[in-house]
Amino acid sequence: MAEAKKSTKKKVSNDADLVPAAAIVDADETTNSANIVTPETDVTSAAEAAAVEEQIVIEEKRGTANTAKAGKRSAKAQREAEEHLVKEARKATGEVEEGHVKQTVIPTRTRLERRGKNFRKIAQLIDTTKNYSLEEAVLLAKQTNTAKFDSTVELHVRLGVDPRQADQNIRDNLILPAGTGRKVRVAVFDDASAPDADISGVEVITKLLEKSQLDFDVLIASPAQMPKLGKYARLLGPRGLMPNPKSGTVTTDIAKAVAEAKAGRVEYRVDSTGIIHIGVGKVSFDAAKLAENIQAVLASLKANKPASVKGVYFKSAYLATTMGPSIALSLTSIG
Repeated sequence: MAEAKKSTKKKVSNDADLVPAAAIVDADETTNSANIVTPETDVTSAAEAAAVEEQIVIEEKRGTANTAKAGKRSAKAQREAEEHLVKEARKATGEVEEGHVKQTVIPTRTRLERRGKNFRKIAQLIDTTKNYSLEEAVLLAKQTNTAKFDSTVELHVRLGVDPRQADQNIRDNLILPAGTGRKVRVAVFDDASAPDADISGVEVITKLLEKSQLDFDVLIASPAQMPKLGKYARLLGPRGLMPNPKSGTVTTDIAKAVAEAKAGRVEYRVDSTGIIHIGVGKVSFDAAKLAENIQAVLASLKANKPASVKGVYFKSAYLATTMGPSIALSLTSIG
């Protein structure tokens, strides 16, 4: 009997232990079932979220219909348009904005007005709407010289060429019949005798070049000595002193080259804009001598006209002194 009671007590206690465990399992299943999302629930929540977002977008559009980010409908653009209309209306009526001080606009002075008093006075002698003949222009150039020294008379001719084309890159030299009016210092880079040269001898000129002393205006060299001048190209080239066969400064006839340089040989070359700039004498020259030099330069330009140039060759020409006003030349007078 005692054993039966004990076994009964054990069964009761085991049953008591099993009841809470079953209850716990039921509770877990209940919570899991609550968290399970069925397909119907997912579709419903997505539809509700989309509807809310659409409603928000509609409300934003209603509140910002006239405030687009950019364009003619933006608030900034509308405000600027209104301000512009008000400003134009104020200009039409001549009204001045309150608190706005109207500034005095100083007109830009012309190029002639910015020049000196003496220059403006002399410039009145020239009619800028007229093209002068060569003889008239020479006389005016002598009258309109403003410098206190013996100025150079310059000729500027604009040609109808394209310097980028090899055959239209005009370059030549000539001897002015009346000379240049300036003393030319000639150096001869050769050991041959050159009695008319101011400086001569390879060793003498080399020492000057080593010291960067350029005490000459023209440098003449023989073809045999040209390789020795290669190391001084950066010194001579930018100053236009490097001997060149085209300019007649590289030759075997040294005596003739020196005589031509002393007589007034000048070199011209068209610039990047198609203009020739060259000095044709001094103001102290007679008008006839200046005209003779100018005619020689124009004849040289005509002789060097490229065959590929079509149309007008001489587009314009001007005569001027070093610090004087320019004088337009008549193209019919220069051919």
